[in-house]
Order: sequence, then structure tokens, then C-alpha cells
Amino acid sequence: MASLKFKRILLKLSGEALMGKREYGIDPDTMKTIAQEIREVQDLHVEMAIVIGGGNIFRGISAMDQGMDRATGDYMGMLATMLNALALQSMLEKQGVMTRVLSALEMKELAEPYIRRRATRHLEKGRVVIFGGGTGNPYFTTDTAAALRAMEINAEVILKATKVDGVYTSDPMIDKDAKLISELTYIEVLQKKLKVMDSTAISLCMDNSLPIIVFNMTQQGNIRKAVQGERIGTIVRGG
Repeated sequence: MASLKFKRILLKLSGEALMGKREYGIDPDTMKTIAQEIREVQDLHVEMAIVIGGGNIFRGISAMDQGMDRATGDYMGMLATMLNALALQSMLEKQGVMTRVLSALEMKELAEPYIRRRATRHLEKGRVVIFGGGTGNPYFTTDTAAALRAMEINAEVILKATKVDGVYTSDPMIDKDAKLISELTYIEVLQKKLKVMDSTAISLCMDNSLPIIVFNMTQQGNIRKAVQGERIGTIVRGG
């Protein structure tokens, strides 16, 4: 078996990653492909936690445009992350992967409450842990939840899954001359306002020297390559 660079990771999945080519909701084929990728990495005995967004179902910040107050919209967004977490859990278990969903919001019929030591113990037992409900507080994104949970469980890296190969000089979907940036510092991300993760999440990672790898989730095998130390996407770290 190839050597591992990272033995405990946190995978940040956006809700949009679950849509596939749909405009809304969850695409079963895309979800199955993601589950297979996760199983492949777990087979390497990597301890994996996942924070999943809810943008494929509901965005709290978008609700403000419809006259809803931000806090209410954010709580609705947290519920959307739980829908995605339960769907991913079901698909992973069909792949034979033991999982636990831990929620920042109390939902005792559906998920365990988030307790740091419990989450760590699940990881040590080889279970994939899915964190739902964001941080449990409005005004914080799931990016911030990912940074917070990664530090609480002592993850060695955050793997930020996207639909492009990494961070570019401009939007590669619009600008054909956009160039992939292989390495960035936290300060560069903040100063240039690059859309890696939100500024709160980047600041948390910077304060705790937690690297972030931004990579293309649609390319098969990329999570495995990352944990084995192959250079993919863009790495954000100090320097």
C-alpha cells in the first residue's frame, strides 16, 4: 500500500457538489460516485470526517433577498445540510462504509449530538463522521464549520472539493486564459479576496497552521492522491 501523507482529514463538500448536472437537489449518480471515492480512501485506513453544505437545497444568505431575516434563513440552511448529510450517510452505507452523522442541532431521532470526544472516538474506530447543521449558529458558513471541526478533531488537512482544478487567477469558466495557482498563503487569499473559503474560515486555518487543499472532486481518484501526498489542485498554507 502506498504511504499516506495525511492520516486524518476533513473533507469539505458543498451542497452544489451533490447536484451533478441538475439545477436543484441531489443527483443519485453523483452521490454514488462521491461515496465510492470516499470508500476508496477509507480503505487506505484514513480517518475521514466530512462537513457538507446545503446550497443545493437552500441558502440562508439568499433568503435575505426575499425579505427573510438572516438568522431564520441560516437555520433553514442548517436543516438543508442535515438532509444532505443523511442522504450521504445512506449512500455510504450502501457502499459498506460505517458512518455516523453528528449534528450541531439537536435531532436525536436522526443523528447524534455533536460532542468532540465522541466524534474523535468514531474516527478512531474507522467510521466516517459526517458533521451536519453547520456550527449550530447563524451568521457562520459551513466553510467556517469545516475549519472549526477540523481543528477540534485534530485533522491534518482540509480538502476543499470543487468543480474546478483549484484556485485560478480568474474564473476559468469565463476566462480561457485563467491560470491555475499551485500554492497560496493564507494572507494572499485574504488580501486578494480569493473564493477559497470565507475569510473567517481562512483566518481560523491561518491561526492554527491548518493547510487547505482545493481540488477537483469530479476527477476520479483525487482524494486518494491528496492523502498520499501527490500534488493536485491548489494548496493554501503559511509562508
